Amino acid sequence: MEDIPLTTNGASPFDDIYSPDIMILGIGSILFSDDGFGIQVIQKIEKEYEFPDNVLVVDGGVLGINLLGVISKPRHLIVVDTMRNHGKPGDLYRIEGEAIPERIRAKNSLHQVDFLEALTLCQALDNVPKTVIIGVEPEDIQTLSLVLTPTVQAQVEPVAGMVLKELERLGVSYRRKDSTNHVSRDSIENNPD
Repeated sequence: MEDIPLTTNGASPFDDIYSPDIMILGIGSILFSDDGFGIQVIQKIEKEYEFPDNVLVVDGGVLGINLLGVISKPRHLIVVDTMRNHGKPGDLYRIEGEAIPERIRAKNSLHQVDFLEALTLCQALDNVPKTVIIGVEPEDIQTLSLVLTPTVQAQVEPVAGMVLKELERLGVSYRRKDSTNHVSRDSIENNPD
């Protein structure tokens, strides 16, 4: 049996899917309490907002270096994660440009170091996206728990707002999803009829 190429030009069939102008990437492990913050923010954004085709929202989990093929495609990258910066739990941070390697080299977490390596390797592919990282100071990233600490949970909404502001800065329009298309669990539980 002969091999059948996925494409005739050597490109990956995923190139079109992962070639947006702007990518919003949540990273972290949902298994270790506050470390899942980036994923929680991404889930909230995906659930509540609609974006044009040139914006892609991605749950990067703890893939680190394995994200290279994904993050080397967009021109702009907005990353959401926890960041240890010797602040108080819940403190918010926004870093970009040259400040990114310095802050991540402090080994905030293993997946952040791997992410930095993937971002650095984008240079070899001649496509380093303009990157902004928005993060929160975690309270607990060691306890095995699917729940964020209350202090960090309280920052999900403000960070989602910061991500939307980054999109506005890039000239992207978005809209809140029509709430009439969604039935909340509370409306069913509170209506015994």
